[in-house]
Amino acid sequence: MSKSDRFEKTYSQGSLNVTEIWVDKETGVNYIFHAGGYAGGLTPLLDRDGKPVISPIENR
Repeated sequence: MSKSDRFEKTYSQGSLNVTEIWVDKETGVNYIFHAGGYAGGLTPLLDRDGKPVISPIENR
């Protein structure tokens, strides 16, 4: 798997204030990215118990 194939965007909303959800295809961990203007941030997406949201990993 090349480095460019490791993450997959599964959700996107907005054009000036962008919110996206990315999934790491090796670990299944979901990340949320938000950008507005010249600032942005990326953090693991957490469930209500504070644990990372993990998607099932497809067989390679």
